[in-house]
Amino acid sequence: MIRSMTGYGKAECLLGEDKYLIEIRSLNGKNADVTLKTPIIPRNKEMEVRQLITQSLNRGNIDLFATVERNDSDNVHKINKSVLLGYYTQIKDIMETTEVGSLDRGDLLATLLRMPEIFDANNRELTEDEWNTLFDCIKTTLKEINIFREKEGESLRIDLLRQVDKIESYIPEVEKYEKERIDNIRQRMMARIEEQKLNPDHDRLEQEMIFYIEKLDINEEKVRLRQHCKYFRETMENEDLPGRKLGFIAQEMGREINTMGSKANHAEIQKWVVRMKDELEKIKEQTLNIL
Repeated sequence: MIRSMTGYGKAECLLGEDKYLIEIRSLNGKNADVTLKTPIIPRNKEMEVRQLITQSLNRGNIDLFATVERNDSDNVHKINKSVLLGYYTQIKDIMETTEVGSLDRGDLLATLLRMPEIFDANNRELTEDEWNTLFDCIKTTLKEINIFREKEGESLRIDLLRQVDKIESYIPEVEKYEKERIDNIRQRMMARIEEQKLNPDHDRLEQEMIFYIEKLDINEEKVRLRQHCKYFRETMENEDLPGRKLGFIAQEMGREINTMGSKANHAEIQKWVVRMKDELEKIKEQTLNIL
């Protein structure tokens, strides 16, 4: 099953009269980079949460947000008086010992209230039972984000199949011009010989011409490209976490397409090669977001 690394999930739980909201957001990344953007989770529980997230989501740049809505009696943030007085003392000392401008009481108070840690976070310690409830809420959030990832993955799967089909459908378009391409190469070579007024041995010339044309043959590239397209589909359908492997297969597809382009010697074939490259770039971008 294809799963995207992009996802979002949220869940809520009640601890007493307080409502806790857990949100998890993930974007694509090479490894699991987990950031806990909340002071609510106890420090001694952070490792447990990180391990749970990594096991559930596997890879990605992952952010966890946790907020709490407290009841009315606790909802007012308290001013940290000692911190405020510390800032006030430092500002007063600077103003008395330097030539900075003065502040009136209103401006000074407004400045102080914008300083870091002026307000208590009003966080309380969670009991073990409360923590277990919050931990279950995190698990529920992870289930939600995985559902989101699966839906996004299905969209990616449909797009990727369409793009691989397009690349494979362009191969017969290239084949339409192969005989014309060989004939053009022969004509150019003969015209060059006539232009130089050369009189080569006919048998030797034919051998050299065959050797040169064989070097420009693209049959092997076409066969390998078809094989890569088939392997891409099989990997996408049969493997649980195919993202990295799909990226490697896309690189191999690119090698065959580039070689076809370098051997083309025909304007129309080059156009179809460019179309292949366009679809392949879309595939490469999308595989970066697949687990």
